[in-house]
Parts: sequence; C-alpha cells; structure tokens
Amino acid sequence: MKNNANVAIILPNYNSHLYLNETIKSIINQSYTKWRLIIVDDCSNKKTKDLLKKFDKKKKIKIYWLQKNRGAGYCRNFAIKKTNLKYLAFIDSDDIWKKHKLKNQINYMEKNNFDFTYTYYETFGNRKKFVTPPKKLNFIDFVKNTSIGTSTMIVKTKAAKQISFTNTKICEDYYYKCKILKKVKYAYCLDQFLTKYRIRNDSLQGSSLKNIYWIWKINKKYNNMSLLQNLISLIFISINSIRKYGFKSF
Repeated sequence: MKNNANVAIILPNYNSHLYLNETIKSIINQSYTKWRLIIVDDCSNKKTKDLLKKFDKKKKIKIYWLQKNRGAGYCRNFAIKKTNLKYLAFIDSDDIWKKHKLKNQINYMEKNNFDFTYTYYETFGNRKKFVTPPKKLNFIDFVKNTSIGTSTMIVKTKAAKQISFTNTKICEDYYYKCKILKKVKYAYCLDQFLTKYRIRNDSLQGSSLKNIYWIWKINKKYNNMSLLQNLISLIFISINSIRKYGFKSF
C-alpha cells in the first residue's frame, strides 16, 4: 500500500446517513495513521450515497457499491476478500472510535503477540452504560458471555483466513467470533474505553428477544449445540446482558 497501511477497517453500511459522517470522521481523526478504510454500501438510499460520495476521493478510503441489498455479513465478507493487510478492524456505521483506539490496541497486540483483541466500550443514544468485558474469553466463555463488541475488535488477518460471517439477518458477527475463538483459543481485552457503541430503537440488533432467537438458531445450525448446551448458552447470555445493560435490555 502506498500509505504503508497495515490495518484494514471494515465498515458495512446501509441507510446510515444520520450517523455515518460522525463514524467516518472518528476513523479519519485516529492518531494511528497506517489504516485503510473499506466501506461496502449495501444498496443504500440516495441520502446515504450522496454523503458517502464526499469521501470517495480520499486515498485511504475505498467504497464498494452493491446493486442489491445483501446484509451486513455479506458486506463484511466482501470487504475481507479485498484486503491482505496484517490486521482487520471492524466498525458499524453508527459507532464511534476515540482518537487513540487503533494506536493503543495495535500496540497492545504487537507487544503481546495477540491474534484477537477487543476493548472496553461505552454505550450512548438510548442507553448509557460503561461496559467492562472479561479480561479474556475463549469459545466456552464467549457462548455464555457475548461481551466482545464488534466495533471494538481487531484480529490478525492470518487468524481470520477462511472464516466468514453468516448471512443471517442479525447476529452474523456472533458466529464469526465463535469460529475465530475456536482457532486462536483466546481473545484478550484491552481495559480502556476506546469505542462508543450507539444504541437505537430502529437498529436490527435493537431487540434482545430477536437476538436470543438468532443466537439459538446459530448455536443449533452452526455451533452444533445440543438442546441442553443451547439452553445453558442462552440463559448465561441473558444474565450477562442484564448485568451489562439492566432489565431495560429485555
């Protein structure tokens, strides 16, 4: 890469014109500069496309325009195939990174030779909380406590090779994390609040009951869990969700 990038930032986008400008600017303003942003627009409306076109000429930003709506999982898989940089970072189109997010997290990974990391995060919008996930999680832990925020995670590309997001309507990132954890054993948490995760009513992820339903299906179809294993997973996920966000999350 001409800009000496070593982090590919994956951003799937669909009709996010109300939030997208703030999200992209939080990336552009990073103190760590060796990044390339890959945006996959999932056949958005005109307002969103017009906003995106303002960033289309920037050297470190590449935008792909899908002609048909495919979902976030497809968009992320599409973007991953377009890069061979050392690290993959993920951000949703309505979340925000703090200025030193990439710098601190990449340094943490380089210092410890970690394949998969995540961070503390704070929620804003319809719910304001400071979320402090466990210091490390393996697959067995994660299917009981899904505290790895997608917009907080960075993985080494070599660890994510041949691993794809599901094309389910929501929770496509849940199984992606499951598969990587089976491969690398542990993900490690940098205990700094470096990401702001927006909670809004119109989000596909907004309903916890829908999340539970899709996690159940993914556990059954992709994780090959028995009925008992699936029930235990969902009970613990529900308990931990209440601990993180309170009873209003249900």
